[in-house]
Order: sequence, then structure tokens, then C-alpha cells
Amino acid sequence: MTCVFVQIRCRPATAYKVADAIALREIHSELYSTSGDYDLLMKLYVPEGQDVGHYINENVADIDGIERTLTTLTFKAF
Repeated sequence: MTCVFVQIRCRPATAYKVADAIALREIHSELYSTSGDYDLLMKLYVPEGQDVGHYINENVADIDGIERTLTTLTFKAF
């Protein structure tokens, strides 16, 4: 599995609704509310052999209230 972090910017007043929608999909390992340019930070594991971009588009990007995402790939844990 590939560990990725996704920062999520939500439309105003939708962060809690977006977080609830993510929780219902049960695709995340961890999900945090954050300050700064993005509203949520999600850690998730993309199944081996799946394209990360397609996985994010099919499982995250279509959630109502999401304005923008920024995905960070990981390579090795220490």
C-alpha cells in the first residue's frame, strides 16, 4: 500500500460536512482539521497497484464542498 497525505480546502462553512462525508467512506487512516491554506489533512493508504491520481479522484475529489486538494506522496518511513 502507498501512504499519501491529502490536504483539502473546503468551500466556506463546509469543512465539517466534508469531514463527515470522508468518515462515511472509510477510506482514511487519519483525518485532522487544520489551520492555514487548507482545512483538512487526511492520511490514507492507496491499495497496491492502483493509480494514486485515479484513487483520489474517484474516492475524494467528488465530495461536495471540496474546493481543492493537494496530495503528497510518501516513499519511505523511518
